[in-house]
Amino acid sequence: MGALRLSRQVGESLADGLTGKGAPVAARRLAKLLAADAVALADCDRVIAVAGELDPAAAQNLLVETLDVLEPVTAPPLRASPLIVSGDLAGCLIVAGDVSDGELAEAAHLVATALDHADLDRARERIAAADLRTLRAQISPHFMHNALAAISAHTRTDPERARELLTDFSDYLRYSFANTGDYATVADELQAVQTYLELQRARFDDRLDITVRIAPEVLPVPIPFLVVQPIVENAVRHGFETKPGTGHIAVRGFSEGALCVIEVEDDGAGMEPETAKAILTGSRQGAGRIGLANVDRRLRAVYGPEYGLWLDTAPGAGTKATVRIPRYARGVHA
Repeated sequence: MGALRLSRQVGESLADGLTGKGAPVAARRLAKLLAADAVALADCDRVIAVAGELDPAAAQNLLVETLDVLEPVTAPPLRASPLIVSGDLAGCLIVAGDVSDGELAEAAHLVATALDHADLDRARERIAAADLRTLRAQISPHFMHNALAAISAHTRTDPERARELLTDFSDYLRYSFANTGDYATVADELQAVQTYLELQRARFDDRLDITVRIAPEVLPVPIPFLVVQPIVENAVRHGFETKPGTGHIAVRGFSEGALCVIEVEDDGAGMEPETAKAILTGSRQGAGRIGLANVDRRLRAVYGPEYGLWLDTAPGAGTKATVRIPRYARGVHA
């Protein structure tokens, strides 16, 4: 009965994952369950939690070796087993003491199962937090009015362009309100953005200069639906509506190792850095600004707090918005 209770408590301790605050408690309970001299839990980079005394250098070396061969490794007095969660490598379990092969395997399975359950629970919370209905409801009536006005203005002076713009407007609305799931590819998002920008160019009488440069390797990367468009809309609406003359918007997408980076940079009005920070935290929304807080919150909910949206800006110096997400994330599929 005690072993069953400890097994359940190990799972409860890992409810926040390997990097959660319960990991040290899980290590202690595993040590007690296995009657081991020491137990360590590690992610794919380093030891996270230790119960008992371990040589840190020896544990790190064993971690690297175990993750390299993807099978249990013995390096007396330590033994280790990889943690495979839903087919993906999540980390490593390291033990010291008189623990059999079968006990090590069962303990690794127990930890992996607990991590899988924790991931599923967090995924449900993320899906609830990443509700697209709020963002769809914020598709700017201001933009729609101006887009239709621009199309109407071209019906007599340039009917062919008016037809093209009307097709663009239809395509934009179809994508924005599509019921295709929570994720799209970067390619899909950017196609919608280019359509949006063409409509804005017509509205600004071609005073809006647009540059789009996307590296091919990031085009198929899945990304939460309607992430890029609100950023671009913010650049147009708050960067250029009150600024005379020609404006420029650059949209760039590229990879940085395992990351996909998307930048939207304008040479518009800019803002105080404190204002940008307040907008992202949601403490200052302002007209049309809520889209940025929504984007940042959704990115962090899906990928974790280390990812999201960053704003680099100053008054009169324009704004650069940067999105950083993993190119490959378990459970994220377009």
